[in-house]
This record gives sequence, C-alpha cells and structure tokens, in this order.
Amino acid sequence: MSTMEEVLDKQKLSADEYIKEKSDYLRGTIKESLQDPLTGALHPDDVKLIKYHGSYQQYDRDLESERKRQKLEPLFQFMVRVRVPGGITTPAQWLALDELSDLYGNGTMKLTTRQSFQFHGILKPSLKPTIKAINDTLLSTIATCGDVNRNVMCNPNPYQSSIHEEVYAVAAQLSEYFQPKTTAYHEIWLDQEKVSGTPDREPLYHETYLPRKFKIAIAIPPRNDIDVFANDLGLIAIEENGVLLGFNVCVGGGLGSTFGDQTTYARLADVIGFVPKDKVVEVSETVIAIQRDYGNRANRKNARLKYTIDKRGLEWFVDELNARLGYTIESPRAYQFDTNGDQYGWLKGTNGKWFYTLFVENGRVKDEKGFELKKALREVARILKEGDMRLTGNQNLIIGNVAEEDKDAIEVVLAQHGVLNNPKLTGLRLSSMACVALNTCSLAFAEAERYLPSLIDKLDVLLLQNGLETDAINIRMTGCPNGCGRSPLGEIGLVGRAVGRYNLYLGASHNGDRLNMLYKEMLSEEAILEALAPLFAAYAQEREEREHFGDFVVRKGIVEATDRPVRVMP
Repeated sequence: MSTMEEVLDKQKLSADEYIKEKSDYLRGTIKESLQDPLTGALHPDDVKLIKYHGSYQQYDRDLESERKRQKLEPLFQFMVRVRVPGGITTPAQWLALDELSDLYGNGTMKLTTRQSFQFHGILKPSLKPTIKAINDTLLSTIATCGDVNRNVMCNPNPYQSSIHEEVYAVAAQLSEYFQPKTTAYHEIWLDQEKVSGTPDREPLYHETYLPRKFKIAIAIPPRNDIDVFANDLGLIAIEENGVLLGFNVCVGGGLGSTFGDQTTYARLADVIGFVPKDKVVEVSETVIAIQRDYGNRANRKNARLKYTIDKRGLEWFVDELNARLGYTIESPRAYQFDTNGDQYGWLKGTNGKWFYTLFVENGRVKDEKGFELKKALREVARILKEGDMRLTGNQNLIIGNVAEEDKDAIEVVLAQHGVLNNPKLTGLRLSSMACVALNTCSLAFAEAERYLPSLIDKLDVLLLQNGLETDAINIRMTGCPNGCGRSPLGEIGLVGRAVGRYNLYLGASHNGDRLNMLYKEMLSEEAILEALAPLFAAYAQEREEREHFGDFVVRKGIVEATDRPVRVMP
C-alpha cells in the first residue's frame, strides 16, 4: 500500500482509534488531568481512556439547569465499576466496598447486570483514593469498561454442583487471561513505577485494543441466568453424567441499538459448535482476535462482533475460526434452557453450606425508611465466618456458604430491617431489572431505575385483578436503546424515548433465546397501563398450560416472532 493510500485508510478510522493509538498504552494525560484544580472534569481524550481503567466521567443531570443558570460547569462526577469475575466477594471485601460508597460515593452501591459493583457520585479528588482502596481489597477496576473484554459472567454459585464449581474456575481463568497487560493502571492509580527499559506489550489487544467492548458469559443449563445469547461470546456448559465435557460456543450477541438508525439492532448469538474444556481459552482468544482484526474501526455504532459477523457471514466467521485454530470445532451438543431468572430463597450446596438468593430491586443497595437493605447486608457480612457475597446476572445477591448455625441469625437480621418477605415482592417485581439511566447516565432519554418500581406498583394492581400476581413475567426497563438492562430480552421491555415516554416491546422468551418486538411507541404511563391491561386479562383467560407471557403474545399474534432468533449451526 502506498503512503497516500495509508493516509486515506487512516482517515477512515474513528476518533477513538487515534486516541487509543497515541495514548501510550492507556496512559494518556490522566495523571495530569487528575491534578488540574480548575475543573472537575478530565481532558476530553482522558475521558475516553479512563474507561479502560474502570471509570466513566458523568455529571448530575438533575442539577444541570440550575448550574447553567449560575454559570457553573456541570457537576462532574465519576462512576467506578469493580471487576468481580463470576460475581463472588468475601465478607471483608463487601464491608470495604460498603464503606467506600459512604466515604467517596453517594452512599449506595449498584449491583450490575454483569455481576459487578458500581459506585456513583465520586468527585475527581476522590477518584484515585477510591480505585486504590478497591485494589487494597484485592479486587480491581481494570477493564470493566473500554474496548476490551469485560467482566466474565457465570452462575455465581459453584456449589450447586461440581459442574458449577468447574465453570466458575473457567470464568475466573478467562477474566484474568484477557486483562490488558499494560502497566499504566498500576502506575496511575497504585503509584507503581514503570520498570525502566521494559516495553509495553499487548499480545492480544495490540496498541489500539478492540474496535468496541467485548463480553463473555458462561451458562449452565437448564438455567440461562446470565443471558448467554446477549454476549459477543457465549459458552454453554455441556455435561454428561456429572462430568463437564466442554462448551457450546455462541458468537455475535449484543443488545444495543440507536433510534432511527436501521444499521443498528439487537442480535442474539448464534451457536456455532462445541469445544472440549481444555480448548476453551484458545478458542475464546481466537474469537477475540478475529474481531480485533476485522471489526469496524470507522463507525463505533457498527463495531461490535455481531456486525462483523453479519457483514461477512456466519459461515465466513466459522471458516476463519477453524483456519486460525488449525482444526474444525465439533457440531453443537444438545442443551435446554428453562428460564433466565434467579431462584430465590435458600439452597443447600454440595459442600453442605447454605446459599440465600435475595432480591435487590434494580440492584441498588441503599437504606430507605422501613427497608434498610444496606445496613442489613453490612450486619450479614459481619455474621458470615467463611461465607461470601455473590452477585447474580439479574442484579440480585446470593448470601453464600452460610453455616447451618448462622441461618437463623441472618434471617433475623433481614427481617429486622424490613428486607425479608416483603409483601410487595410479586412475580413481576421479582423478575424486573432496570439500568441506572437518569440522573447520571449521559445517554439516557428517560428514567429507568428510579421509575420502574412505581410503575410496577400500578402494574401489580392489574395483575392482582387477574390472579397473576405470582406469575414470573420478566419486565426490563432502560433509559435508552443501548440495552444495559437487557430490555430487548424482557417479556415486557420498556425503552425510554423522552422524559415520561417509552417504547413498549413484547414477546421475548422466558429463557432468553428470543428477542422482543416493538408493540407501541412513545407511551406515557397511562398509555402503558392501557396497553397492558387487556393483554394481562387475555393471558389469564386464554393461556395454555405452563405458557409464559412472552410466548402467549407471540402465539396470539399480538407481536410477530423476531426475525433474529438464535441460530444453531448443524
């Protein structure tokens, strides 16, 4: 290629690619930006780079108008996300994170849909102390954001079976293996010196990392509680007679889209084959490398693996994968999913200890009058001797490895603080999720986390009228179409279009293998209730035995089945 052609080719790259290329392996000028006393923000390029270190720069949108009136810059603040492979933390780590949320954040913790913790409201002077303190707990924030592999998800209870334990170990291995190798993180946040004369190397990511974020999740049938098909790379555990044989490999999932841009869309991953467990790291690395080399670096809206596959063809992708591996992956093995929800209450593990799955509405750990969840969990963490705290992919919490003699004490604490047996916990609420949205997310058009509970209050009245109050109908709300709350996989999906207005989507499957479809647009709360009331009534009267709500609305022709189902290659 000639010099002019190289210039023209480079001009096609998005601005983010240049920022990564000149960042000196994610260093940029972050150190200098942190020390600038004249603004609560970072330099614009550093705002991009800090994502790789586990933080987003945000501002309080509730205060935006007033601060403009006073001729003040926005109230810049930072969200920090903690890397927790498989979602498991010790009681000591939980207590440390709880304390950090009060010391530097807004006093709450957010349990995310990817089994991570998020802190909100951190001001710039507190950013470095927060990240350093997280690392002091032996956790990290590196690569929880940015164009790299994110937190690896799996069922968080390795003691449900020997298979679960082995799969959790795989998730931890993949998470560690795909972390960036640059020492920039340790230099900026942990005050470690770069070893003189040692060059930075990113054997997998190279100097410009991936075209966009990359997500991996591992599911263990019959539960799809981490929504495996929503990921760039999904792994479905295949076992026989209690032995983990390997994994079905799924590629090309992603739920984000942009309103008005038909080139963007939600897509579920395709099942392309089976690999033995000893090949899973090699296959995963090869999938990431193909996306690194062929992903769209000109248009970030079309840069996820799903677009690479759709542009070049699934058969092309499998051929490229096999060619790079030097062998052909096997045909997929049989599997079946029953649900993508969590199983609440007590479960006894294979190790003889107990595990309690607790509903955490929209993942927000906070104290309210009559519902002191944060305080209760602080006391629970102090009770646990050798136990742990486990985040699920549905924003809930498992109190894990509880000794028999501690069960009663934990139940007493939860009951004393109004957490146990809350009468508002209907089937719909227990199956709900929402992203953060307003007031901190800059992409949000509407409320989600702060609004969904009150909407469910009103929907529960309709469900009670029809005898459906215990039915597990999953409902998911996001403030925009980027899908952080996995709204495209909700049997009822609500996506914000403007303040107080939502698009209503229906018809996703209850086990996460079918997307929902647009039913009505730009609905107010009143219009949402009017749209769903007759559907609930019809569902109560006309459903077939064990038929889920999503399947019902498709069977009745209320919405068509999606034209993007999960495809299983022969």
